[in-house]
Amino acid sequence: MKRIFYLGYYNLPDSGANFALSAVNKMDYIISAVESLNMSVNVVSATTRKDGKKAKGEIKKIGKNSTLKTFGNYLGKSKISRFIGQKRLKRELKKYLKENIKPNDTVIIYHSLGYCDLYKWIYEKLKANVILEIEEIYTDVVKQKHIDNEQERKTFEYANGYIFPTELLDKTVNTKGKPSTIIYGTYKIEKRYEKIFNDNKTHVVYAGTFDPNKGGAIAAIGAARFLNGNYHIHILGFGKQSEIDYVKSKIEETAKKTDAEISYDGLLSGEEYIRFIQSCDIGLSTQNPDAQFNATSFPSKILSYMSNGLRIVSVRIPAIEKSAVGEYIHYYDEQTPESIAAAVMSVDFNDGYDSRKKIAELDKTFTCDLNAMLEELSEKNETVLQAHRSVSYTHLRA
Repeated sequence: MKRIFYLGYYNLPDSGANFALSAVNKMDYIISAVESLNMSVNVVSATTRKDGKKAKGEIKKIGKNSTLKTFGNYLGKSKISRFIGQKRLKRELKKYLKENIKPNDTVIIYHSLGYCDLYKWIYEKLKANVILEIEEIYTDVVKQKHIDNEQERKTFEYANGYIFPTELLDKTVNTKGKPSTIIYGTYKIEKRYEKIFNDNKTHVVYAGTFDPNKGGAIAAIGAARFLNGNYHIHILGFGKQSEIDYVKSKIEETAKKTDAEISYDGLLSGEEYIRFIQSCDIGLSTQNPDAQFNATSFPSKILSYMSNGLRIVSVRIPAIEKSAVGEYIHYYDEQTPESIAAAVMSVDFNDGYDSRKKIAELDKTFTCDLNAMLEELSEKNETVLQAHRSVSYTHLRA
């Protein structure tokens, strides 16, 4: 059985650890896809606690037959203690990888700026089969002090294959034509629940980040001004406390100027999130179309909406329009409240739309593509290792 490692900031919901829920959801899906191929996954994660308190390192069973390895750490509250704690944690992570990863093992790495200094080492020193899962180029979104855009892109070279969220990012990064596969988001069809709203209104939801660089939440709120009393816009999401407070203030301000209902419904997860989403009719993907990251990133919320049966209203950008789900989207072309509202009101609920069927097709395609890439990379790496052993043996005989 192939040995599959998965490096990423992953942890369980009740762990109190720092991680992005969207990243963990996608990792969970990929873990399940690997397990469906009769392989197990060794997830390795260097997460820390949100409260800065001491965390215990352990190995837990996750999925059907996979494991999660975390590390003991303590960051404290001062800048010095956090710096020392992070350095110690990185040493423990590197030690574990060195002791456990063997040549020809496959390591899937969920790209993050916290791990990118390890790519070259894992690729060249440990001689692992590296598959980089690149969701976005982070320095396209926000400037970093310790790494610039050119440096981040340089780290992408240390991979045997890739997992991308869009065809456009594949074209941008994978200039040498290495094996790759595309996954827009999680292709998991969720269990159906009864709707919790029974008011004959059309319920529209924005679920995602409140990051002002993305701009999606504020755009969704603005659209409420141009909807009538037959609509209710729900805002779900996450962000810094200052961002949450700003979203709440904009909702209160907008509610006074429209007949439509608009509400802040917090940050939901798990079954509570699924039940709520399925009670809505339309999902909004209203991010800023002019942001640089739009050229290469795919909004994972679109797949979340589709797996729960919602229609989608989205800004028209190439990464979405040219994707395999592009034909299922209702687009608006101008990032204005009026345009977003017009797209919402144009949705036809009698068009025979079946997003769950499309999700099932994407799930099957991705699993087949992933299996083909794992097989191809394993065979290539084994050939290289055999050639290396042959050269070494010849050298010894000489």
